[in-house]
Amino acid sequence: MWFFKKTSPRRSQVRKNITAERFLQISRFADTDSLISALLWLLFVVLCVFVLSFELIRQNRYRDLIPITVIVVLISLAAAFYIHHYQNRIIKNHARALALVGLFILLLVPAKLGAFVATGTAVTAAIILTIAYDQRFAIGMSIFYCLFACLAAEPKTDINLLFLFLIMAAGAITCCFSLREIRTRMKLLEVSALAAVIVFITALALGFLANSQTPFSALGGQAKTLQTDKVFSNAGYHALATFLAGMFIQSLLPLIEKIFRIATSMTLLDHSDANQTLLKKLAMEAPGTFSHSLLVGSVAEAAAEAISHNGLLCRVGAYYHDIGKINKPSYFAENEIGSTSRHKELSPAMSQLIIVGHVKDGIEMAKEYGLPAVLRQFIETHHGTTLVEYFFSEAKKKHDEKQSPPSESEFRYAGPKPQTKEAAIVMLADTIEGAVRSMPAELTPTKIEAAVHNIAMKRLQDGQFDECDLSLRELSQIETSISKTLAAHYHGRVAYPKEPDVPEDAQSRPEQSEQKNN
Repeated sequence: MWFFKKTSPRRSQVRKNITAERFLQISRFADTDSLISALLWLLFVVLCVFVLSFELIRQNRYRDLIPITVIVVLISLAAAFYIHHYQNRIIKNHARALALVGLFILLLVPAKLGAFVATGTAVTAAIILTIAYDQRFAIGMSIFYCLFACLAAEPKTDINLLFLFLIMAAGAITCCFSLREIRTRMKLLEVSALAAVIVFITALALGFLANSQTPFSALGGQAKTLQTDKVFSNAGYHALATFLAGMFIQSLLPLIEKIFRIATSMTLLDHSDANQTLLKKLAMEAPGTFSHSLLVGSVAEAAAEAISHNGLLCRVGAYYHDIGKINKPSYFAENEIGSTSRHKELSPAMSQLIIVGHVKDGIEMAKEYGLPAVLRQFIETHHGTTLVEYFFSEAKKKHDEKQSPPSESEFRYAGPKPQTKEAAIVMLADTIEGAVRSMPAELTPTKIEAAVHNIAMKRLQDGQFDECDLSLRELSQIETSISKTLAAHYHGRVAYPKEPDVPEDAQSRPEQSEQKNN
């Protein structure tokens, strides 16, 4: 009989492994984050059906809810798969997921007022999504919103739903493509004005297309003129709603940044002002660190732009990466200014604690002063998990033979490693600038290039770039940019010639020499 058939131990083990692997996959799928995300998705479906079918619910036409519910579920499933594929972090970041749900529901409510308002809400959704995420994700989610907005505006609109969808999509896609970053206060107005022009042209063309499909044999010339006037007026209303949406977003920009926990380029520019409280405090209490941070900022910005990444973010992040040194500025070499090092009185282990502690102090100060999270990452990761080499070497020299030698893990920063390419660039720029500054010999471009390459390879082999997806090609471009920037900063100068007839003492004090001659 088959149930008495013996199975080999190998086959039994394979079956157990397959079962365990399947169970692991199921448990991963059914983890807490996924369950909460599924509940948020279900909440969105319920609220969306309620908003779209409010009139049907008031009229007790519950049977008519079935087709609308099916359509909403299908569109929502497609949007969920799109989010999972392109912005998987939203599944774990429940605050952002809830903000996304709230954004769609809040915009669908006014969209029920009519086609013109629906166009304005579509542009609003596109602008907010582009600011909060990236252009590709914003385009996809804006298309999904346009589908929901068409369903919301259907009872109030007198135009073809396909035409309404095309008008909304034209405005939304224009905003997504033209709004890459916001560096000036006029940027949103410029984007909304451009989108209004595109929407006007699209609505006008679709209006004339609808007229051409209407039989005019029974209409007189006056009726045709009235029809043409209506096309122009409808296109103007759509364009006006688009432009007003941009002005509305302009006024709500600070609130949007807080809800989605983001910092636009305008916010970064505000934080780059030297009159900011933290930067002013750094300049007053740790002037050497402040000067170092300014140079690291310019080096990092050029390197980021060399690989087509956010140079402004690198520059501003570099300004704040060492703010933790404010608490103990005299324990860092750039602030000693000729005085003896205070580390001579301390053991290597104690010195290491002080040096490593500036990262934790910086994070606490950043939270205290309300620094955006996008800037706090540079404070946390600018040393990664690197080794404090100098004090580790001193500890090895001073350790007693009776005791075990010091471990590298005891002299490493706590991390984390850089999570973004911008953070990795600031890490490199910070380390390289300090190393080049401490080189005793006269600096030449060749020596700078060698130092940059050696440090970059050292960080690469130490695994500091494992979590930021930095490619070798990008690393090479970053090396080249940093070498050029530092070579330009540490350029040589021509020595001023000495006057042969004037003694050295008089030459060093020209005011006194001039008085004697007079």
